[in-house]
Formats: sequence, C-alpha cells, structure tokens
Amino acid sequence: MNAPAIGSVSWFEIGSDKPEDVKKFFGELFGWQFKLNTDLPGVDYHAAITPGAPGPGGGIFDHAGRFEDYAIFYVLVEDVPATIEKAESLGAEVTMEPVVDAAGVSFARLRDAGGHHFGVYSMPQAAA
Repeated sequence: MNAPAIGSVSWFEIGSDKPEDVKKFFGELFGWQFKLNTDLPGVDYHAAITPGAPGPGGGIFDHAGRFEDYAIFYVLVEDVPATIEKAESLGAEVTMEPVVDAAGVSFARLRDAGGHHFGVYSMPQAAA
C-alpha cells in the first residue's frame, strides 16, 4: 500500500457522546470494524477499519457531551504549524491547537474563512 499523498484527505473523525450507537450504525451499514485507540490518555477513541483497508482510515471520538456531534475530515500535511500559519493568512481560525499523541502524530483543527470545520495532521518524521 502506498502512503497517502501530502495534501490529500486521508482521515475522518466522527465525534459523538453515543459512540456505541455510531459504531453500530456504520458497522452494520458499511461493515466497519473498530479498535480502541489509547494514544491520547483520557480520550476514548475508536479507530475505524473499513473493509479491505490494511488499517484504520478514521475514528469515532467519544466526546462525552463536551461538544456538539460532528463529522470532520483531516488532510495530511508535512508541517502542522506551518500549515496553520498559512491557513490563518488565508482567513482561517484555529479551533483546536496542535496536539501530539503517543504515536507522534500531530494534529489540529481549523475553520476556514467560510466557517467550514476541517483538520490537518502530520506523521512522525521517522514514519513519514
């Protein structure tokens, strides 16, 4: 399998305070399977594995009622801070500052000038 290209949409996330319902719906509809991911302490995240995929392509985040439910896509970038800087120069705002999980994946969330929510992420240098 080839790695996703920089600039491509290559991850999705669905946030819900009822992750078991979301997992049941998408599992039954599309045959998705789920695996608990514990890379961020204190965060219940269920990696979604779609049929035929060699690994997860997205996930279900149990936000425990801290946010409204949402669905978001993530774009793979080389450098999250540099991408944020460029996005802000184009009118975007950061809605979640960059964080790095235990696996070294850096990610952040933004809203474009039109108000559309999206995310960016980069892989650890050794894995990129």
